[in-house]
Amino acid sequence: MASDVKKIALAYSGGLDTSVILKWLQETYKADIVAYIADIGQGEETAPAVEKAKKTGASSVHCLDLREEFVRDYVFPAMRANAIYEGCYLLGTSIARPLIAKGQIDVLRKEKADAVSHGATGKGNDQVRFELTYLALEPNVTIIAPWRDPKWDLTSRTKMLDYAEKHGIEVPVTAAKPYSMDANLLHISYEGGILEDPWNEPPMDMFRRTVDPSQSPDEPTYVEIDFEEGTPVAVDGKRLGPVELMETLNKLAGANGVGRVDLVENRFVGMKSRGVYETPGGTVLYAAHRAVESLTMDREVMLERDRLSPKIAQLMYNGFWFAPEMKVLKAFVDKTQEDVTGTARIKLYKGNCTVVGRKAPKSLYDPQISTFEEDEGAYAQSDAGAFIRLNALRLRVRKNAGLEP
Repeated sequence: MASDVKKIALAYSGGLDTSVILKWLQETYKADIVAYIADIGQGEETAPAVEKAKKTGASSVHCLDLREEFVRDYVFPAMRANAIYEGCYLLGTSIARPLIAKGQIDVLRKEKADAVSHGATGKGNDQVRFELTYLALEPNVTIIAPWRDPKWDLTSRTKMLDYAEKHGIEVPVTAAKPYSMDANLLHISYEGGILEDPWNEPPMDMFRRTVDPSQSPDEPTYVEIDFEEGTPVAVDGKRLGPVELMETLNKLAGANGVGRVDLVENRFVGMKSRGVYETPGGTVLYAAHRAVESLTMDREVMLERDRLSPKIAQLMYNGFWFAPEMKVLKAFVDKTQEDVTGTARIKLYKGNCTVVGRKAPKSLYDPQISTFEEDEGAYAQSDAGAFIRLNALRLRVRKNAGLEP
C-alpha cells in the first residue's frame, strides 16, 4: 500500500514537475526520497539537477550515465526499424522513457525502496511508458503517480510555480518561457504553455540545438556516414562510438538548421497534443540509413519491414518496449539489416537534409542492367511484353466479363 511506504525512488530531472514532486512526496508521505537522475545526454542539466535534488531534500541521489546504452540499444534500433510516428516524429522522448524506467527499477532494488514515482501527468503518454516498464520488470512494484493521487492539488502549471516559490525551489519554467522541455542525445521536445495553441508559431528564441534555417550558412555542408549491418559507425571516414557519433551529427546538422518538426500528434490516452521537436542528428541518420538500404535491401524484404515500421513506431510511442511483440519485431528488423553496409553522402543546407550519394560493397544496384545505354545483353527488353500481359490477365478478364475497372 502507498500509505506504508518509507522510501520512494523518484525519477528526477530537476524540471518544474519533479522538483515540486520531490518536496510534495516528502510532505505528503513523510518518506525518504531517493532522487534518480538518468543521464541520457541532456548535458549541462545533469550536474545542477544533482545539487538541486540534495538542496530540495533528497535523502540520496543516483545519477546513472545511460548515454551509451541509450544510443546503442534504443536510438539505433529505432532508426534501423525506420520507426517514425505519424510520419514525422522520431520518437526521442518515447524511446528514452523505457530506459529511464529500467534504470529506476535498478535504483529501487539497490536502495531497497518501497515504491517508485514519476512526474508524468495523468494526461500524457509518459505515465504509460514509465509504468508499463516498471510492471514489466517488477510486476508487484508500488507506483506513486502524484498527478493521479487524490491528495494532489497542484493541478496546473500556475499552482506548481506558486508551490515552488513558496518552498524556495528554483524551476526553469517562468512566465517569460511558459513551456516545458525534455532533452536527450536524440532530441529536445517542447510542449505546453504558449505552444498549446496549434496556430501559434514557436518563438525563435526557443530552439536550442538548431539555428534558424534562414540564419544558417550560405554554403552547404556535406557529410558521409558509414553503416555496418544497419548501424552507423563512422562520420567522414572516422570511426566513432555511439555517443560521439550522435554529438557530431547533432552539431553538424544543428548548425545548418536541420531537424525541426512541429506537429499535432495523437497521444495513446486518446487526445491530440501539439509538440515541437529538434532532432538534428537523428534526421540525418534516418535519411542516410534509408539511402544505404535503397542499395542493399531486397524489394520484398524492404516492403515487409516498411509495412511493420508504423506498428513498431506505435509500440515505441505507446511504451511497449519490453512487450513480447516488440522483441519479435526487433529480431525481424535485425535480420533485414544483415546486408545494410555502406556509405551515404548527405547535403545539409538551410534546414534541408538531402541524400546526394550512396555506395555499398554488396549493392544490388547493377548499372549494367539499369543503364539506358547498351547493356550487352544483361537485360532482355523483349521479356517485358509477356510480363506485362501476364500481370494484366486478371484486368482483361474482369473487363471482358463486363465489370468496370
